[in-house]
This record gives sequence, structure tokens and C-alpha cells, in this order.
Amino acid sequence: MYRPNVAMIIVSSSYPHAKEIFLAQRNDLDDVWQFPKGGIDEGEEVKEALFRELLEEIGTDRVEVIAEFPEWISYDFPPKIAQSMKPFIGQTQKYFLVKLHESATINIHTHKPEFNDYKFVTVDEALNLSASFKKNVYENVLSYFKKEGLL
Repeated sequence: MYRPNVAMIIVSSSYPHAKEIFLAQRNDLDDVWQFPKGGIDEGEEVKEALFRELLEEIGTDRVEVIAEFPEWISYDFPPKIAQSMKPFIGQTQKYFLVKLHESATINIHTHKPEFNDYKFVTVDEALNLSASFKKNVYENVLSYFKKEGLL
């Protein structure tokens, strides 16, 4: 069974002049960088989850939705992570490309912090820094947004 999940590719407020992508370092896995993401609660709409997760993970939901990946995309957890995520074997995700408002202030030191650092990177840097078990998903999503002329 796959856990329904929403994920965000966040571009800076300088977009589209600068195509810098937000990437955060997990605080529970060594040197793992990822896009913010989180589970969709039962009965919750996908976009509701998007804004809730942004607030929970980066301390702001002041974004504009630029685009949505047209389908759900799934990946399996590695065995070590799967143990702690039972009964789920992986996640099925809906990706959004969002732009930070100029007035948005990122704060990763939220109520339940998941990250200990963040930076804005290029598409290639995002792929090089991502966890290996998520790399195919990231490649698919980023190449779609690049093909659409958005990244």
C-alpha cells in the first residue's frame, strides 16, 4: 500500500528570472536533501495538504502555484525506512511547482522540524543531492517541468 503524499518544488521569488529550487537537508538521515513533502490526511483535498505541509515544513504557505505534475508518481521506501512506515511500502505523490511570494519568510525551525538546513540550487544540483531511492521521481518531475519551459 502506498501512502498518499503531496510534494513541492519551490522556486524563489526571483522566478522566472532565476530558476533556483529549494532543497532541504533532512535532520534524521545523514546528508539527505529533498523537496518538502508530506502525507495527505484522510478527507483532505490535495491542495489543502500542499499549503498545510508548506506551513509545517518551511514555516510559510505564502506561495503561488505555478503548475501541477499531471499524474501521481510513486516510489518504494528502502527497507530501513519501510520498517518505520508500515503498513506503507512507499509513497504515491502529487507534485506542484510553487513560487515563493516576495514577503514569504522561510523558517525550517517549525513546531516539529524535519530539516536542519536548506539552500536554493539548480536542477542539476537537486538531482545530484537527492536520495537515490527518490532520484527517478525527481528526474521525471523536473524533466517534465523543464520540457514545459517552467524550469
